[in-house]
Amino acid sequence: MNTYSFGANMARHRTGLVLGALIGLTGGPSGMLFGAAIGYYLDKLIRSVAGAESWTQAKAQTAFFDATFCVMGKIAKADGQVTAEEIKYAEAVMTRMQLTDAMRKRAIDCFSQGKETAFELAQVLEPLRRALVNNASVKQMFIEIQLQAALVDGEFSPAEGRILAQVCQLLGISQREFEAVAERMKAEQSFHQGGGQGQFEGSGNLGIKQAYGVLGLNHDCDAKSLKMAYRKLMSQHHPDKLVARGLPDEMMQMAKQKTQEIQAAYDAIKKSRK
Repeated sequence: MNTYSFGANMARHRTGLVLGALIGLTGGPSGMLFGAAIGYYLDKLIRSVAGAESWTQAKAQTAFFDATFCVMGKIAKADGQVTAEEIKYAEAVMTRMQLTDAMRKRAIDCFSQGKETAFELAQVLEPLRRALVNNASVKQMFIEIQLQAALVDGEFSPAEGRILAQVCQLLGISQREFEAVAERMKAEQSFHQGGGQGQFEGSGNLGIKQAYGVLGLNHDCDAKSLKMAYRKLMSQHHPDKLVARGLPDEMMQMAKQKTQEIQAAYDAIKKSRK
C-alpha cells in the first residue's frame, strides 16, 4: 500500500480510530494504540456490512453520471412536454462535459429513460445515495444541477417542485438545505442570463443583490459572515475535492464554473463595500 492509499484508508476510518484511541487512553500509549487498532477494524467491519466499502470512486462517479441525466429527463417531462429550452440545457451540459460519443449516447439514453412515465427515481437515486453517504458537497452539486435544469424558464413549476422534493427525500437532503440551495441557484440563474462574470458589477444595485444571493447572504451581513460564506462555498465546490468524492471527471468544468461565479460574486460585494 502506497503512502497516499494508506493515508486515505486511515482518513476513511478515522471515526473508529479516534474513538478506539480515546477508549484505550486509560491504558497509556500502548492502550491507545490497541484501542485505535480495535476501533479501526470495527469501523471497517461496520462499513463493509453497510456496503460503504464497495463504493469505489469510479462506481460513485458512474452512479452520479447516470442519475444526473435520468433525473434531468424526469424534470424535463414533469409538465407533460419537454421544451426546447430543457433540451438545450441538457445538450449544453453534455457539451460542457466534453463527452466522448459513447458517453454522450449514454447520457442521452439516461435522459430518455427519465422521461418515461413508468420511470422510478429510486432506481437511480438509491445507488447514488449509497455512494454518497456522508458526502454533502457532492449531493449539493447534484441538486444544483437539477435545480438549474428546472429553472431554465425562470421558475420551477409545482410538478418540478414535487420531483425535486422527492429527489431530496431519497438523497437525505432536508427541506431547509434544499431551500438554501434554491435561493442561491435563482441568483445564479440571473448571473447566467446576464452573460456571466462581470454581471454583478455591471448592473448596479440589482447585480449586487444577485451577488449576495449567490453566496446565500443578505446585504446587511458583516464582513466575517461574508468571508466565511465565501470560503465555505469555495471549499464545497472545489473541483478536485468533488471529483475525489464521486463527481465524474467530465463534470469538473461545471465545478470550475461554479467557483468562478462564487469568486465573481465575492469580488463584486467587496468592491461595493469600499
